[in-house]
Amino acid sequence: MADDASDILDALIGGDSLSVPEYEALLVGRTEALQARAAEAANELRLRYFGNRIYIRGLIEFTNYCRNDCMYCGIRRSNPNVERYRLTPEQIYECCEFGYGLGFRTFVLQGGEDGWFNDDRLVEIVREIKSRYPDCAVTLSVGERSRESYSRLRSAGADRYLLRHETANDWHYSQLHPSGQRLATRLRCLKDLKELGFQTGCGFMVGSPYQTLGHLAEDLTLIRSFCPAMVGLGPFIPHCDTPFRDLPCADIELTLFLLSLVRLTLPKVLLPATTALATLDPKGRIRGILSGANVVMPNLSPFDIRKKYLLYNNKAGTGTESAEGIRQLSEELGSIGCEIVVDRGDALR
Repeated sequence: MADDASDILDALIGGDSLSVPEYEALLVGRTEALQARAAEAANELRLRYFGNRIYIRGLIEFTNYCRNDCMYCGIRRSNPNVERYRLTPEQIYECCEFGYGLGFRTFVLQGGEDGWFNDDRLVEIVREIKSRYPDCAVTLSVGERSRESYSRLRSAGADRYLLRHETANDWHYSQLHPSGQRLATRLRCLKDLKELGFQTGCGFMVGSPYQTLGHLAEDLTLIRSFCPAMVGLGPFIPHCDTPFRDLPCADIELTLFLLSLVRLTLPKVLLPATTALATLDPKGRIRGILSGANVVMPNLSPFDIRKKYLLYNNKAGTGTESAEGIRQLSEELGSIGCEIVVDRGDALR
């Protein structure tokens, strides 16, 4: 199998499109040497298209209310132990002002699916941010909404939208969510977002409960066919107040391998090295970049609410994971020949 996997990796590096069985064989045949080759090739592609430039996004976690009850998520509706909060619009603008001074030119507004932030309120917030900072991009990550809602947000000036598909397999999706949530709805949202002109990001969790390597192969195939501007890919980490509380964390090595495979599949994609990686390994962010990632998302949220937005246990929120640690992050990236750029960092065409 290792020899087969090596041949398949050669084909992927050469630009071939892989089938689901080929991706699965590549994952099954993963060895330390194969992973190193994939990372080297992915890093070469990152350098070819982006040079040594690493894009920073200022993450603003503006609400931890959520109507959904996803089995893995710490802010799920039925968790009684969450201290709920909503930032006011003025607090959000203050986060942007602070981030702009640090050099951030993309603001990512992320939150649960909170009905209080209806279209009128979100449209006003987006318009105000774009008015104050016309040279900045606004990214939204607020879940499933109607096409009309997405259209209004796009017209207000929102540039990008992140919506992880989570898994491309219908059965697997049903194991991670209550019956009212459907993969078909998630995929419809992604289609709407792309058609409306958003730079659209999808993505999935590695090592989520009931996941097989075959499911991951399906994820890679979906990503290739959808051709998103961004891919959010991170390891599963359990939260103590969810049904999956006693399950193990994802394999960080498999997560890094998948980052490389995504870069090899979509050479121009924007690919974050996530906070979840840094939660499992203090060097996770750097290792992610050396596996092909080219985006980092330090936290701009008010310091006193960061521990309230816990999707999983022990989430990293200080040091290089925070906006305040931008100088330290810059030094770490410099140690591997990379630099932070003050740039919107739009998707390449």
